[in-house]
Amino acid sequence: MEIIGVDIGGTKITAARIQGKQIIQEYSCPTPSEETKDRIVKVVGDAIQQVFSAKVSGIGIGVPGLVDLETNEVLDVVNIPSWDRVSLKELLEDRFEKPVFVNNDANCFAVGEKYFGKGQAFRNFVGITLGTGLGAGIIINSHLYSGRFCGAGEFGTIYYRDKTVEAYASGQFFKDQNLSGKALSGKAEQGDRQANRLFFELGEHIGRAIGNVLFALAPEAIILGGSVSQSYHLFEGGMRSVLANEFPYQRLYQTLKIEVSDLSNSAVLGASSLVIDAFSQNKGAN
Repeated sequence: MEIIGVDIGGTKITAARIQGKQIIQEYSCPTPSEETKDRIVKVVGDAIQQVFSAKVSGIGIGVPGLVDLETNEVLDVVNIPSWDRVSLKELLEDRFEKPVFVNNDANCFAVGEKYFGKGQAFRNFVGITLGTGLGAGIIINSHLYSGRFCGAGEFGTIYYRDKTVEAYASGQFFKDQNLSGKALSGKAEQGDRQANRLFFELGEHIGRAIGNVLFALAPEAIILGGSVSQSYHLFEGGMRSVLANEFPYQRLYQTLKIEVSDLSNSAVLGASSLVIDAFSQNKGAN
């Protein structure tokens, strides 16, 4: 089965045709984020056209925003101001005559891990993306749980200290201190004590974020992705210190698996997984 996965970002649109676990064709272009909604929809469609084949069974699209799965409208997208109530599914199905599935990009990460990555080993897990912010997708009984408007799993926006969780447990932690996470990781690797202390502190905040997930869902596993997760070995100590010493339900923590994604091209693979998930749910209903 061939599937197209599309990742719509604030700066770049990437479309890929996937067969099995392999990307067989890929195309990227800049996102005309300040253009009209119709112009951006056309650019998305043209990107899909670049990798389209008659053999394609469906198209999955990840967007950094909210999606109404009942009306199949994209409600709003981060960094694309004109996208307020866009009938993306309908418009692209009219153009390509293939089923189209749209969801939040953090949800796409989680479902991509389920079908292509470390999530294959678990029925119930939460995928957490650590980048410029903190997003999450929830897998329950091996299927994606999106919630209303694809808003389930917004743990990053929970109030924490004087701001929100993601202000402390993502790349914002460094940015708000006018620091470069990439530069700091290099210093930490070389043994810089101040840099290592900051990563330990970041880990403490991430540990408390994971504690919130455990309180809410008690999953089998947490799978971390995003650019910040590449520094896992630098913040793991702080994260585990908080979970071992502050989290009250130690049985939940002691049996929890915490993994770091090793999935390449996770954005488009995750988007394509929306098609697999939808098809598998339909089969289960029949």
